[in-house]
Amino acid sequence: MLEIRWHSRAGQGAVTGAKGLADVISTTGKHVQAFAFYGSAKRGAAMTAYNRVDDKVIMNHEKYMEPDFVFVIDPALVFTSDVTINHKDSTVYIITTHMSTDELKAAQPKLADKKVFTVDCIKIAQETIGRPIPNTPMLGAFMKVSEMYDIEFFKDSMVRILGKLPQKIIDANMIAIQRAYDEVK
Repeated sequence: MLEIRWHSRAGQGAVTGAKGLADVISTTGKHVQAFAFYGSAKRGAAMTAYNRVDDKVIMNHEKYMEPDFVFVIDPALVFTSDVTINHKDSTVYIITTHMSTDELKAAQPKLADKKVFTVDCIKIAQETIGRPIPNTPMLGAFMKVSEMYDIEFFKDSMVRILGKLPQKIIDANMIAIQRAYDEVK
C-alpha cells in the first residue's frame, strides 16, 4: 500500500489536492482514500491530509501511517512541526521552499539523512494561478519524483477534475503542474 501524508496550513489546498490525486488514481482501477485531520478549522492553522493507494480494498481508516511520501506545502512547517514523524527509511519528502535541497537539509537536521526533493510551489502558484495555493504544483512535482503517471495523462485527468472552474484557472493550473514537474530537484 502506498501512503502519502500532506503537511500544510488550512486554506492552502491540501485537502483539495489529496482529493484530486485520489480522483485521478481511482480512474486507473486502484483503490484510494483521501482524508484530512484539521484540529482547528481556522485558515492558517497547521493541518494534515492523507492518501492511501492500493490494488485491493483499503480497510484501514486510521490517520496513523508510515508514509512513503510526505508533501510539505507550507515551508515553515519544516521548522515548526515534525514532518518526519513515523517515517520509514525509504520515505521521500517533497518540500515547498525557496531553498535548495542542501540548504534545507543544513537548516533542518532532521532531514539531513532523508531523501528530499525541493520546489517552490508557492512561488509557482503565485506566478501562474495568481494565488499562493500550492496544491496542484505539488502534484506536478509528485508526478516527476514518483513517476506514478505520465505527466500528460495526469494533466488531462486534472483538466477533468478542475472542469467546473473558469478555463483561465484550469489553464493556469496546468502551467503550474508542468512548472513544478520541470523545476523539482
